[in-house]
Amino acid sequence: MPSVTQRIAPFLWFDGQAEEAARFYTSIFQNSKIRTTTRYDDATARAAGRPPGTVMTVDFTLDGQDFVALNGGPVFQFTEAISLVVSCDTQAEIDHFWDRLSAGGQQVQCGWLKDRFGVSWQVVPRALSELMADPERAKRVMAAVLTMKKLDVAALKSA
Repeated sequence: MPSVTQRIAPFLWFDGQAEEAARFYTSIFQNSKIRTTTRYDDATARAAGRPPGTVMTVDFTLDGQDFVALNGGPVFQFTEAISLVVSCDTQAEIDHFWDRLSAGGQQVQCGWLKDRFGVSWQVVPRALSELMADPERAKRVMAAVLTMKKLDVAALKSA
């Protein structure tokens, strides 16, 4: 479960790809690791309708943020109602996270993507909030954002 120092952690429900997703995510972000993996025993497998011995949960850390992934079956799916935001300092960081996270998934619009597991992400420049602080500039920046899939820091700064 989440570390003692972190009070709140995202809990992600997968059909059966929790371990694969955790390995994928930890390969992308620095300061990341899989901490523990639990498996369904006979009793929990019967209750959940999962095969005994298969992965039940994976506790992992992405860039210092704790997560838990559960193989809970096909009952629930991810939607865009919840997304994970990756704040980037440079275009190179945006390119890295965008390219890796969207591989096998779907590039959407305005810095949003859906990874191959269906999880929604926003890959955004950290400077975006500063660019949006001035109401007049915010109109131009938002107009530029609306034309992009992957965000372009230089284009946003020149807007």
